[in-house]
Amino acid sequence: MSPHSEAQAKNGTMTNGTKDESAEQRVKQVWRSADAVCFDVDSTVCLDEAIDELAKFIGVGEQIAEATRQAMNGGMRFRDALSMRLNIMRPSQQILQKYVNSSKPKLTPGIKELVSSLHSRKVDVYLVSGGFRFLIYPVADLLGINHDRVFANRLLFDENGNYAGFDPNEMTSDSGTKDVSLK
Repeated sequence: MSPHSEAQAKNGTMTNGTKDESAEQRVKQVWRSADAVCFDVDSTVCLDEAIDELAKFIGVGEQIAEATRQAMNGGMRFRDALSMRLNIMRPSQQILQKYVNSSKPKLTPGIKELVSSLHSRKVDVYLVSGGFRFLIYPVADLLGINHDRVFANRLLFDENGNYAGFDPNEMTSDSGTKDVSLK
């Protein structure tokens, strides 16, 4: 065995060019013994990014895609990038309701069965997202996850239902905060 292969074997990553079964077994054991599991939503539980789909629905999909590219290239904080994109979209309560009523979440294949299996074992399942509760609640409903187990951002509206911002006090409203939202 080469020194490189030996190191991989000790780390549990590869054995003879194939996946090390003991590493796989350890991962399976973690899943079997977990008493709580947290899932990200966009591009994990769901196949798409809700903010991108909402932007397309509103008719500003290309503008949001460009704003996202600028934010990623400029090393912008998540909160600032989110604010920039929302200021382009300015989604009212009425538009959000129309979007939710006309589009069904696109779940990742197998996620419904996985969550069902976790629930059958009495494992608490949480959804943690930089997205918005209003758009994530329908996902939670499809998966049988209580809304109080959804940690996400909250949009703010004025008395007429017009977009007025988002709650900056939400734990998921800034970079690097998803991991502390459940502590």
